[in-house]
Amino acid sequence: MASSVMRATVRAVSKRKIQAIRAALTLTPSAVQKIKQLLKDKPEHVGVKVGVCTRGCNGLSYTLEYTKSKGDSDEEVVQDGIRIFIEKKAQLTLLGTEMDYVEDKLSSEFVFNNPNIKGTCGCGESFNI
Repeated sequence: MASSVMRATVRAVSKRKIQAIRAALTLTPSAVQKIKQLLKDKPEHVGVKVGVCTRGCNGLSYTLEYTKSKGDSDEEVVQDGIRIFIEKKAQLTLLGTEMDYVEDKLSSEFVFNNPNIKGTCGCGESFNI
């Protein structure tokens, strides 16, 4: 009679830091306020979807659109009552990114502070990783 025995070994690991799990995307207070303001006029939409597309002189560009539901492969980030959905194609490019909303005398825009970017075009519209 053959019997199979499975064994496991436990080892203590010292000097290993436990890292907190962070959201793929974080929002600044000004970005949260702006998205709340935008969604207030669109009660049929549940959040904003962030994606990337191939465009511009440097490769990729961010896309933002209202969404009525979460896609099957979207990652959901909830912060301060705001729901952000990240398309599958954009998930790895946005890891650790901070989304901000900036207003000045001539423009107002969402700005993505992304530590993964290797280069951008001159106007700041497209990037590469």
